Amino acid sequence: MLLCQKRACNGYQNAGEKMKHFILLVEDNPDDEALTLRAFKKNNILNEIAVVRDGQEALDFLFCEGAYAERDKKSNPQIILLDINLPKLDGLEVLRQLRANESTSIIPAIIITTSDEQSDLISGYKLGANSYVRKPIEFDAFMDAIKQLGMYWLVLNQHPDN
Repeated sequence: MLLCQKRACNGYQNAGEKMKHFILLVEDNPDDEALTLRAFKKNNILNEIAVVRDGQEALDFLFCEGAYAERDKKSNPQIILLDINLPKLDGLEVLRQLRANESTSIIPAIIITTSDEQSDLISGYKLGANSYVRKPIEFDAFMDAIKQLGMYWLVLNQHPDN
């Protein structure tokens, strides 16, 4: 299911509204999802946040397929926060397909994961991740990490228009 700022919005774009400058969070763990949403809110990052919970759902959302076939194909997220350890398709496969498709190849993809495997880090960068962030265990450190991600990727970094 897709969420926008903690509210269901499967038909959000079908109603003629266009999500602009939104974040796609690909996270299967409800606790990590809640923590991430809380961190965005606490740090006054007010962008809409679309949440998908597995790798296949992420691809369906990005490529406007399946349950998201009616989503506006011209409306891409400003950034993608991508967990690696996902059901159905892992985050590295999502990243591989994201980069192979012309319509999604330049969307900044930030891997945000608990994995401390060097092989995941190397694979992520080889597949075109723009950044690799390990989720801090400590709450305040996580809040600071989200604040820094938001400041750089949503404020300082220049994006091409969707």
